[in-house]
Amino acid sequence: MADTLSEVVPSASATQSNARPSGGERTLPSAALLGWACVIGVGGGVLGSVYYFLMSAGLRWVWGAGVGIEVAAAPIHLGFRPMILLVTTLGGLLVGLSLKWLGSPGEIAAVVNNIHMEAGRIDPRQTPSMTVASLLSIVAGGSAGPEAPLVQIIGSLGSWLGDRLRLRGEMVRTLTFCGMGTALGAFFGAPLGGALFALEIPHRRGLEYYEALVPTIVAALAGFFVFRALVGYEGGIFHLEAVAHVSLGTVAMGGVLGIAGGALAMVFVAVFQGMGRFAHRFESHKPVVGLIGGLLIGLSAQVAPLTLFWGEFQIQTLIDHVRGLTDSGGAGWLAMALLGLAGMKMLTIGFTLHGGFRGGFIFPLFFIGAAGGLAISTLAPQVPVTVSVLCMMAAVNVAVTKTPVSTAVIVTSLSGTAILPAIVCATMVSFLLTTRVVLIRSQRRRGAVMADEPWEP
Repeated sequence: MADTLSEVVPSASATQSNARPSGGERTLPSAALLGWACVIGVGGGVLGSVYYFLMSAGLRWVWGAGVGIEVAAAPIHLGFRPMILLVTTLGGLLVGLSLKWLGSPGEIAAVVNNIHMEAGRIDPRQTPSMTVASLLSIVAGGSAGPEAPLVQIIGSLGSWLGDRLRLRGEMVRTLTFCGMGTALGAFFGAPLGGALFALEIPHRRGLEYYEALVPTIVAALAGFFVFRALVGYEGGIFHLEAVAHVSLGTVAMGGVLGIAGGALAMVFVAVFQGMGRFAHRFESHKPVVGLIGGLLIGLSAQVAPLTLFWGEFQIQTLIDHVRGLTDSGGAGWLAMALLGLAGMKMLTIGFTLHGGFRGGFIFPLFFIGAAGGLAISTLAPQVPVTVSVLCMMAAVNVAVTKTPVSTAVIVTSLSGTAILPAIVCATMVSFLLTTRVVLIRSQRRRGAVMADEPWEP
């Protein structure tokens, strides 16, 4: 789901093919391919569960026992809390040291590049570095989630298996997709959406590795069952009021919200890239950059505590909090506060990823969209909160990741709502309006060599 996760040219360490097996010429019949997809799904579900338990234990120990803040119930107001500064700053230093000692794992841009250029192989030797760096990043309170590390870790399992079976390059790529889809389907609790996201993310203009679709869905479904059987499953994680009737007007609202979400995403891209140009000159000093990034994350939390962590739980907190405020303050003031919070989240994502922290920005983008959606429904009460929040979440993410189909499915699954037509309208409008907005520069057409080669309709 790229750690300067987004605008980087893939590093040499992530793309050197001479360190990998050259592959073989074997192919698999369909039944055998689906069988190995199930194996990857089961293995990925177990790996994802181990990662999840380590992450949860670290968060409980550092934040629950140490700071007195539960990640799933972070407060709206904190006051000055020096312990937060200590945890985020020390965590940033540890992230930087881990990158210096263990090496820098490939980012999502490098993963996407390898899908196109390295027969889909993700180097499993980067798994230890990614595991350590991402767990430290998450436990330090960074604004990046576990989905991107899991994509690389479990995706590399598929690559490793394909090479052990000495498969042809296109089949190794399919097994890599199976691992990536397993990671996303298990973590999001949406096997179809996770599989589609894994297949959409390499491209700027839609899914092209269609031959991997069925195996990836099978792997994602198997991983979903294993992961959720081990860590638990309660359905959707966002709880909003049901929309009684989805009319043509509701779908049209989705289109308008798609425009707003695309515009908000363009602001994020400009902010993130501007921060990246400044941070780039210091990237060789990883411990120092990590320490400064952690300090800035902690300072942001003093102003806006909900910017801590990756946003999965903070979105619901924000929704519930705004419900209690709508009648107690002016709509204009509240909308400005929500947009200010979205802006603070943009900065915190930049501090996190440009500070060397490892993680994904899908949930952080969802948080930005949710804050923007709440601002819109506050100013325009005729727009249902559910429609505004979900459509904006989807539209912001799509403008950055270029995944219109899978994002609509994932947002619907996460919310358990029945407004899919409106969300689809929002994702497609945002997608079409932001065709020239590129953050993951290695996204491109299948078979294209140049990462910046423009798309021709």
